[in-house]
Amino acid sequence: MRKVFLSLLLLPFGCGSDRGEADRLRGVVWTWGDNRFGQLGHGTPGPYAMPAPVLGIENAVGVYTGPFHSAALLGDGTLRAWGWNGSGQLGDGTETARSVPVSVGVSDVVSAALGYRFSVALHHNGTVSAWGAGQAHGTGASSDTFTPTTVPGLTDMIAIAAGYYHVVALRDDGTVWTWGEGSSVPAMVPALSGLIAVSAGLSYTLALRYDGTVWAWGSNSYGQLGDGTTTTRSAPAPVAGLSGVVAVSAGTYHALALRSDGTVWSWGFDIASLTGAPVPPTLFATQVSGLAGVVAIAGGSSVSMALLGDHTIRTWGHGSSGILGNGGTDATSTPVPVVGLTDVVAVTAANSSGHALALRADGHVFAWGLNDSGQLGNGTIGIGAVPGRVVDLSEVTSVSASHWHMVVVREDGTLRSWGANGFGQLGDGSTVYRTAPVPIPGISGVVAVAAGLNHTIAVLRNGTVRAWGNNAKGQLGDGTTTNRLSPVPVPGLTEVVAIGAGAHHSVAVRADGTVWAWGANASGQLGDGTTEAHATPMRVSGLDTVSSVAVGGYHALALRKDGTVRAWGRNSRGQLGDGTTVARLSPVEIVISGVTTVGTSNDHSVALLRDGTVRTWGMNNHGQLGDGTLTDRTEPVNLVEFARVKAVAAGWLHTAALLEDGTVWTWGRNIQGTLGDGTTVDKFIPNQVPGLSGIVGVWAGGYHTVVLQSNGPAKPYRFPRHVVRGP
Repeated sequence: MRKVFLSLLLLPFGCGSDRGEADRLRGVVWTWGDNRFGQLGHGTPGPYAMPAPVLGIENAVGVYTGPFHSAALLGDGTLRAWGWNGSGQLGDGTETARSVPVSVGVSDVVSAALGYRFSVALHHNGTVSAWGAGQAHGTGASSDTFTPTTVPGLTDMIAIAAGYYHVVALRDDGTVWTWGEGSSVPAMVPALSGLIAVSAGLSYTLALRYDGTVWAWGSNSYGQLGDGTTTTRSAPAPVAGLSGVVAVSAGTYHALALRSDGTVWSWGFDIASLTGAPVPPTLFATQVSGLAGVVAIAGGSSVSMALLGDHTIRTWGHGSSGILGNGGTDATSTPVPVVGLTDVVAVTAANSSGHALALRADGHVFAWGLNDSGQLGNGTIGIGAVPGRVVDLSEVTSVSASHWHMVVVREDGTLRSWGANGFGQLGDGSTVYRTAPVPIPGISGVVAVAAGLNHTIAVLRNGTVRAWGNNAKGQLGDGTTTNRLSPVPVPGLTEVVAIGAGAHHSVAVRADGTVWAWGANASGQLGDGTTEAHATPMRVSGLDTVSSVAVGGYHALALRKDGTVRAWGRNSRGQLGDGTTVARLSPVEIVISGVTTVGTSNDHSVALLRDGTVRTWGMNNHGQLGDGTLTDRTEPVNLVEFARVKAVAAGWLHTAALLEDGTVWTWGRNIQGTLGDGTTVDKFIPNQVPGLSGIVGVWAGGYHTVVLQSNGPAKPYRFPRHVVRGP
């Protein structure tokens, strides 16, 4: 049997009152274990039985490991890689092994996966790129490539995983596509749908369905398919006796599952017996003893890892090369703590990684959900499946939540921001990402702010607009495509009363009811009847008497003063609500009336009516429409028995609502605790967030949710109505 070595990486949790120390620790990557190819990134040879930091990595938001190389995702969407490079798997254009991180030629990355001699990356637009050994490229070619190339035929992907020789991609419609070992081009796995997560082992795959069941296929020599046999399967079959699962991780020859009750279950090869007498494999899922309160899992070649709710790590398996992180090399089947690491929030082994964020506000701010760029705002990087408070923040009047960064308006008209900052989207004059709120200098008198994917815009009390951050598509509206690290004026716009920011475009409403847009326009999201991008504001055709806008990634909604709604832009999942999936280059009417508020995200939309009821439409693959199904809707549907709603917000794959009694309700995807209910289980109908009361505002970001809690009597000044959601 080939012996596979694996190294581990994790992100430490910076805490304590010393802000300098927290700044020093954030985003630092620590590794330990086998180091024969420099895969630990320390710049020196030899294994490490205790965690040590990777050189030159300070702003990491994700970490990934292959058998002999490693990678880190930075806050600006770029990758760094190190270790073995015999097939060009580091993506730096060479075959030279690296003991310290080097830049990979990719950008706009949201996650990555590493195989034996190849690497793959998932981009924000749903495409996948690959480099290294030929089987990963999906083109049918067998030659290695030393720089990233696009995998053909893949769109709308939301997750990827890499086995030793194969790649798995999950599409936003719940289908799975595989290529590599056994198939040189991507092919859909038949008779399998409704999936929410995938993980890949040596020559097998695990898939998690929305109903909490696990399905497996591929090699089964050690019982890693969990079906009670050692028979290889070419078609998916359920893992026997397992339900209520919220996460899966495929090790080389063994598998792990995390249930909603915080217990861990495993099956397949006994990784603690690699050097001892042969031990029969475990053919059925069996609970791992001595573990409870687990929030994340990771399986490697000879190790298993569990992240506990107290932010400590437990490992078990074969101890060679110090892979258990406990200072020793002895094997153990009983989970042991990793020495010297506390307050940890993300672990990765082989093809699994995890990171989270949280946020919420009450004149103070709190949040929960994904924290891959420090947008939790508490001076740490950390998981929070329940609400947690943002430090050093008070007197907040408005919040805007983007995928990776946050911006708030304070009562004095100043701004605070935190999270990813690779393009200067925090506006603090730097590209350093922040895990705690920082002031934005040079701007005051702000009444509303909108956070786009990697840019931000703000409207001032005098009706003018400022913008900063990424400007590759002209989304800052200053007539250039130059990124700005600090706010700059958007020329030609006055008397603005509402704003919105999409992935790469911006929208503003003037006091006369007209709508103006600028930036990217490939999907018609500027609404001017063309697909031509504009670096300065252009009027949206055929719109007047508009009071507010909601801007998604590549489309927009406009609420008119008569309570009707117009929509334009991308419509692949029915997010425009016009009964079709046809993109619209100019505004079209939605059959809905009596609307007081609209909200939208990348592919779904929500509306609040005067009678306090809610309508939703668009993509529904995680129950984000709240109608109890997973069926996309091209027209608005009523959320039955859900009323007395005061405010609504749409996140990437979830939705939130504030009721008149000050409670908050959420539904949809619950990855890393997005819904704030203390679990990671998707919800298909509205569920109340426990422990929240007196809430006066709600916003939804990429995978996190934010609320504003009352902190005394309302101030006499009334801000203009505005929508502040980003993509």
